[in-house]
Amino acid sequence: MEAESFKYFGIGLATLGMLGAGIGVGNIFGQFLSGALRNPSAAASQVGNLFVGAALVEALGILAFVLGILAWLG
Repeated sequence: MEAESFKYFGIGLATLGMLGAGIGVGNIFGQFLSGALRNPSAAASQVGNLFVGAALVEALGILAFVLGILAWLG
């Protein structure tokens, strides 16, 4: 019984990466909006970088979720 509780504790820690992904995406879009309001002419050229950064951060969050699910099933 004790080993199972440690298993669930580890799964919870593994899925904390999803929290980091949410904070990271919010930070990325917030900083982009701040920069776009300061220099609107440069904002259009940075949209591609914005979405690539957001996709990479979301991929890490999804990876943390998948690792948590795999630990739960294993």
